[in-house]
Amino acid sequence: MEAWKFAVLFFCAFLGGSSIFLVKSDKSKLLKLILSFSGAYLFGITVLHLIPDAYSGPDKWQIGVFILIGFLLQIFLEQFSEGVEHGHIHKHHDGHVFPFGIMISLCLHAFLEGMPLAKDQHNELIFGISLHHIPAAFALASILMQNHFKKGSIVFYLLIFAAMAPLGFYVSVGLSNGTIGGIDAYFNKIMGIVIGIFLHISTTILFESSADHKINTRKMIAVLLGIGVALIGFFAGNVH
Repeated sequence: MEAWKFAVLFFCAFLGGSSIFLVKSDKSKLLKLILSFSGAYLFGITVLHLIPDAYSGPDKWQIGVFILIGFLLQIFLEQFSEGVEHGHIHKHHDGHVFPFGIMISLCLHAFLEGMPLAKDQHNELIFGISLHHIPAAFALASILMQNHFKKGSIVFYLLIFAAMAPLGFYVSVGLSNGTIGGIDAYFNKIMGIVIGIFLHISTTILFESSADHKINTRKMIAVLLGIGVALIGFFAGNVH
């Protein structure tokens, strides 16, 4: 992985979480707009790039099953993460209690999201994942702060979370070229699982409108921009 890719993935998550020390409120309108934009962009990239590539291999008849597995896996992970990967921030009980379920499920989620980046043609996916991790890291830091963790501890757990997507990339590279276990044949199936997770995350973000499902003009603009940027990247990449 080129240094700039690692830096974007790592520092967007880390700085997004660290921004909790700079704001006074648990919720930020800017972060919500970033979440809407990244969700729409992630959805566009999944449909335009990941799904066609996953179905291009000899095992394409099986990919749909793994997409469903990924979708259900994300539903399962949300039982522990409480929707933090969507930027949700919930009030937690007072006291120094570590949210193990949230931390573990978020790290697994970020690890799996980094795996499609092993394919060079998905460089644009880096920006979608990185933007998506900003509100997720902010929500994680907010929960830790609500549970009265010290600043040093919050930074430590943010570092772990920020490292997960790059780690997923490196493991995925090893899987795709056969250096880890020699299971290159399973790469598209793993991508199917990741696609299912992406579809769940992005559609949840898109369908979670404001209260009473009223039209939010700023959110709609952010969503259209996200889809538009994904389409521009798609057509630009296919112009020869």
